[in-house]
Amino acid sequence: MRYIGAVYRPPSEAESLIIQATLGCRHNRCTFCGSYLNKPFSIRKIEDIKEDLAESAHMGPVRRVFLADGDALCIPQKRLVQILDLVNHYHPEAERIGIYGNARDVLRKSVDDLRRLNQLKLGIVYLGVETGDEKLLRKISKGADYGQLVEAATKVKEAGIALSVTVLLGIGGVDGSVDHARQTAKILTDMDPDFVGALSVILVPGTPLYDEFSRGLFSLPDPFGLIEELRIMIAESSFSNCVFRSNHASNYLPVKASLPREKKKILAAIDDIINSRDPGKLRPEFMRAL
Repeated sequence: MRYIGAVYRPPSEAESLIIQATLGCRHNRCTFCGSYLNKPFSIRKIEDIKEDLAESAHMGPVRRVFLADGDALCIPQKRLVQILDLVNHYHPEAERIGIYGNARDVLRKSVDDLRRLNQLKLGIVYLGVETGDEKLLRKISKGADYGQLVEAATKVKEAGIALSVTVLLGIGGVDGSVDHARQTAKILTDMDPDFVGALSVILVPGTPLYDEFSRGLFSLPDPFGLIEELRIMIAESSFSNCVFRSNHASNYLPVKASLPREKKKILAAIDDIINSRDPGKLRPEFMRAL
């Protein structure tokens, strides 16, 4: 298997076969993200992807496949269908294929396009939302507004594909913390995803956000401030049936809950942590990572 540069995948794809369908991220302008700063974006050649899949077939059966890098859903429909066909050829036993996408990637495809991908086992799309605050979406150069994010979510679900969204604790800074949390709860309600992953901002040297921080223009909430944001997002959102996680390595408080069924239980647990203000109950700083 050939991997070019650092490879990132969602925590839930830890045991998946990772195939690089793209290199880097086509958008690559989010102010907080340093993942692909030094990796120019390109779509890999079909021949190279085929070679990797042929080699992986000798590794034994796989249950899940994840197509990296940053937003592989941007691949034109015809070529993406070819890639999924190859995955199914070399791994007919695979139950699900996952992919990163952004709102504009989704909106460029029709519902029928997405349904075709679903027929080829594309079972989950990971969509970075980060915040529901309109001003903050523009400030962090997300590349999509509130309405586009909701429209993209609706489209994915209409196609029968599971939707997993990520939100960022702390991205509003200290001053915008509460507004960010409340507006994020609102957009999560409007999107009604199957899965939510709440990550915490980690300041990465070389990013515009880090530069703001260095100049004193941005301050992160303290660990309990981040947990208070998490509480607001859970308390003020409403889901049909969602698995809400904050168990990413960046987080101080790992949480996993089925909402709305476990809402009262998880809020009570979070309140105990907030009220205690005991750092010993949080993940140690040295264990936090992207």
